[in-house]
Amino acid sequence: MTNGQFRPTSLVVATLGLSLATFMQVLDTTIANVSLPTIAGNLGVSSSQSTWVITSFAVSLAISLPLTGFLTRRFGQVRLFVWCTLLFVLASFMCGVSRSMGMLILFRTIQGAVAGPMYPITQSLMIGIYPPQKRGMALALLSMVAMVAPITGPILGGWITENYSWPWIFFINVPIGMLASMVVANQMKGYPAPNERPKMDYVGLITLVIGVGALQIMLDKGNDEDWFNSPFVIVTCIVAVISLAIFLIWELTDGDPIVDLRLFRHHNFKFGTLALVLSFSAYFSINLLLPQWLQRNLGYTATWAGLAASPLGIAPLLLTFLVGRYAMRFDLRLLATVAFVVMGATCFLRSRFYLEVDFTHVAMMQFLMGFGVALFFMPVTVILLSDLDQNEIAAGSGLATFLRTLGGSFSASLTTFLWDRRAVLHHAQLAESINPYNPLALSAIDQLGHGNAQAGADVINGMITQQSYQIGFNELFHSLGWIFLGLMPVIWLTKPPFSPKANALSGGH
Repeated sequence: MTNGQFRPTSLVVATLGLSLATFMQVLDTTIANVSLPTIAGNLGVSSSQSTWVITSFAVSLAISLPLTGFLTRRFGQVRLFVWCTLLFVLASFMCGVSRSMGMLILFRTIQGAVAGPMYPITQSLMIGIYPPQKRGMALALLSMVAMVAPITGPILGGWITENYSWPWIFFINVPIGMLASMVVANQMKGYPAPNERPKMDYVGLITLVIGVGALQIMLDKGNDEDWFNSPFVIVTCIVAVISLAIFLIWELTDGDPIVDLRLFRHHNFKFGTLALVLSFSAYFSINLLLPQWLQRNLGYTATWAGLAASPLGIAPLLLTFLVGRYAMRFDLRLLATVAFVVMGATCFLRSRFYLEVDFTHVAMMQFLMGFGVALFFMPVTVILLSDLDQNEIAAGSGLATFLRTLGGSFSASLTTFLWDRRAVLHHAQLAESINPYNPLALSAIDQLGHGNAQAGADVINGMITQQSYQIGFNELFHSLGWIFLGLMPVIWLTKPPFSPKANALSGGH
């Protein structure tokens, strides 16, 4: 019996179990973000130390993602998925009962490590259990889950922290994970498992762990450490470059590599992954910039910033069925192109935002971008997996997700860096006319400070700072609009057929 012939007892129940576990895992990438100040206060650490709660998860997640292919060959997809889910539950519980920052970071690291293979395996299993004509629907559903969960994370995390206590952001994983693991284990009983026992590629594993770990830490901490003015950043950069160079050379020449980089021999996987990484990086910048801008410039709380961003998930939620059912009737490159046009257009519209813009306009722009997102993830995913063999799906999905995650980390660091630098530049330009030789400036300072020159200067400086960040925000969104439009030719480098009846999406050759 081949993977393509296997059917669970109930396709709906199996899908629910896989989706629940995936939602839980993806949710945890963002749910702790708004709780960091509370966690720092309760555990008696500084705010900068508390960011390791995010960094530790991101680093271990990035390391484990490209190992998915090796691990599935060694343990089998279902067994690995169930054990990863159960270990995720255990690590979540231990995060909730942690009474020191060191203990919390340790179990967040374990959480990230076991979370890595879960999404790629889910993608592979969904392709394996659905009949060819319904696999587009399966991937559309999974894309919707992966998109909605990060948006839900900050809102749910903020609400739980405010109304209960921060450990509950981890405790909620326990019943969800237990249920999902039991459902998947029961429904996927008898799913074909490999008989392979691949050798352990120790050189590849060690250089991957060191290289990706150092790179992720550098990207996460670079802005806080002032980048290459910091010896810490310089050292992590050198370690990352040397380790990853050795990793690439070794993996490309080893007979049985731990990460199969030869997957890039497939034309659609190569260019589909490139389109995914670049577009997701731009999309990630939007999701990073918007909440920060709402809180920094418009004075929103974390919860209200999350609510303003949340309409992004409405269109994908409503259109999942339609996209999954009818997308394969169209050229998927055309759907991705429409998605890039919509996302680019909303970026151009956001570049005209100003400090007095209201909640409705912000939420409406998110809602409109949701139509682009709904037409983006599923087509690009189908395209990049379309010319892989069935036994390459998990490895290919893991590698593409890893590069997507890494692209998001680069994007986060670069976006924060550019926004701060552009704000500093515009602050200097706007403040040029505020000097003792400008009577209008002196009059304004006197009026705003009610006769107190220092108080008036402080008020003006605050106004200039706000406007500087606003101009920087508008510039970045204008650039993101052009980036999305510039991505359209990339997706057209792929070649049909993209039909789920072809190659991997039909269960192999």
